[in-house]
Amino acid sequence: MPGLTESELAKFAAAQRSVGFVEDGMKLGLGTGSTAAWMVRCLAARARAEGLRLTCVPTSDRTAVQAKDLGLEVVSLDEAGWLDLTIDGADEIDPAMNLIKGGGGAHLREKVVAMASDRMIVIADPGKEVVQLGAFALPIEVLSFGLDSSVAQIARVLENAEVAARTTQVRMAGDAPFRTDEGNCIVDANLGAIGQPEALAHALNALPGVVETGLFLGVCDSVVIGHGDGRVDMIAAPGAAPETSRVDPAEAAHLPG
Repeated sequence: MPGLTESELAKFAAAQRSVGFVEDGMKLGLGTGSTAAWMVRCLAARARAEGLRLTCVPTSDRTAVQAKDLGLEVVSLDEAGWLDLTIDGADEIDPAMNLIKGGGGAHLREKVVAMASDRMIVIADPGKEVVQLGAFALPIEVLSFGLDSSVAQIARVLENAEVAARTTQVRMAGDAPFRTDEGNCIVDANLGAIGQPEALAHALNALPGVVETGLFLGVCDSVVIGHGDGRVDMIAAPGAAPETSRVDPAEAAHLPG
């Protein structure tokens, strides 16, 4: 399709398929990121066309603005209570459906919302599938107070971790540290490969300055992988054969927003 890359069409295909699982009256968690942004557009189009009554909890300020602009009802997690479904993207997905998230800096709210949901569907293009987590830098959200101390303590944890590399850097926004919607900082850990993600997550979360990591382990219930030609593969459980369907890539041109 003119104007859209194959990667963008793949993200649209995954997003379009994922909103097919939404039912009238649901309370939904809306993810953050480029694929999730497609999902919000697809969701708004379906809600408008079918008159769906939906209550949406965004995982970032930017998703909240997008959802409101497209006419979706947006509330806080406390107002919504328990959610029926969260749909979100990922930066990496391994065969066990474990994830690395946080490239956009929203993984704290994303994890809070996902854990307050009956089900989490992850949407992605094929480039997000990996044999082992770790090629994508692991985001670690830390308090701004004692930032240098937290960086040093993270480095000490990594010395004993089963990883292929051990370099870290504070994520920057221009000349100042990047700040999350919660006002925290992010340390990106370039690990190459993570041999024991559960042990690493436990060790990092035990540090007093660490708020949360981008390791999402045992949280994802289904994965929807879109392809640029409109093919969609849905994986319902680790090791399960994908269920293949198709969406029309031309529909991307007719979405709101």
